[in-house]
Amino acid sequence: MSSVLDSPLAAPATPATVTFDADIDLARRAEEILINSPYLNGQRLRLESHAGQLTLRGHVRTYFQKQMAQESLRRLEGISSIVNQLEVTW
Repeated sequence: MSSVLDSPLAAPATPATVTFDADIDLARRAEEILINSPYLNGQRLRLESHAGQLTLRGHVRTYFQKQMAQESLRRLEGISSIVNQLEVTW
């Protein structure tokens, strides 16, 4: 039995694969920050990451929470930009 690394079908990492992996890692790290934020406790937010651009979607209760979601991610390594599409619903 051979491992995946020894398989002739295993393709080497391409730039697209590396970018995809980096996007997944970035989204996971961003999700962890938002989950642990005291300002966003219990909010249902969605994150998308593509080539270092994070897009925030979902609903928050206040404009302060909307801003804090973005601000808490601002210094995260690997982010090129943040698109904040969170909607404030009361």
